[in-house]
Amino acid sequence: MRETRLLRLLSLLQLHRDWSGTELAERLGVTTRTIRRDVDRLRELGYPVHAAMGPIGGYRLGAGAELPPLLLDDDEAVAVVVGLHAGGVSGLEEASLRALTKVEQVLPSRLRHRVAALEASVLALPARGPVVAADVLTAVSAAIRASETLRFDYVSHDGRESRRAVEPHRLVSWGRRWYLVGWDTGRADWRTFRADRLTLRTPNGPRFSHREPPDGDLTAYLRRTMGREMWPLRARLKLYAPASELAGRVDGELTPIDAGTCRLELASDSYDIVAFVVGMLDVPFEVESPPELASRLKELSVRYASAAGSS
Repeated sequence: MRETRLLRLLSLLQLHRDWSGTELAERLGVTTRTIRRDVDRLRELGYPVHAAMGPIGGYRLGAGAELPPLLLDDDEAVAVVVGLHAGGVSGLEEASLRALTKVEQVLPSRLRHRVAALEASVLALPARGPVVAADVLTAVSAAIRASETLRFDYVSHDGRESRRAVEPHRLVSWGRRWYLVGWDTGRADWRTFRADRLTLRTPNGPRFSHREPPDGDLTAYLRRTMGREMWPLRARLKLYAPASELAGRVDGELTPIDAGTCRLELASDSYDIVAFVVGMLDVPFEVESPPELASRLKELSVRYASAAGSS
């Protein structure tokens, strides 16, 4: 009975708010004296329950020097197991396996069946390209928290090397890759860097004050820029169709020219992919840039005409 009550009390404290002894007693159907005893027991188990006296005081669960036992509900436990199976960060494989073994050992039968069903239904493809080392993510995160400028060597998508000084703003996980968004002091502008392409230099640079996020909304900024900045090639085409008819059919920037035409800007790592995308739209078009795309379309047209003639 007491063990069940302790778990319910811990669950309430994990909501990250202040609870008065009276509120907790009413929730659990016990006296405030019992709440005090239960709080003392949680502290003995390693949970740092802080108490403030007075009319606006109460109990709050804080961070401690050691990791106490964790309380997870069913969905949280399944999410932890599935996340540990997924992996994705280099250098944490052994730690992930240890944590996974500990969690799976204590899963009740009903949750084992849920996890087994997920694992049997999901095909996890290996990550495309390199994954970032855990120590890089840790060092970048620490610099963000401490507001310290990062100094690093960077290799761009076309192999060019450069040395950067960046005020780090946020780490972003996107498409199984990690990116750093920050203010590039040398270029006086916001930039996004692939974390696996940077080599950190020590020590860090000077402290800084965090700026407002780009576009006033980091998520909106990333949605606007990541699709283009991730790819090395750019293409611009004039389409003979209203932009309203093509909206939602293509992952690129559509700009109306007039009532019957629009401009499409695409980013890719292959002109063949651009040719495929614009062909799927099934509308007349012209290549505005670059010349390499027009040349590639001529080569493909000869190949397709030959294939059509042979059949």
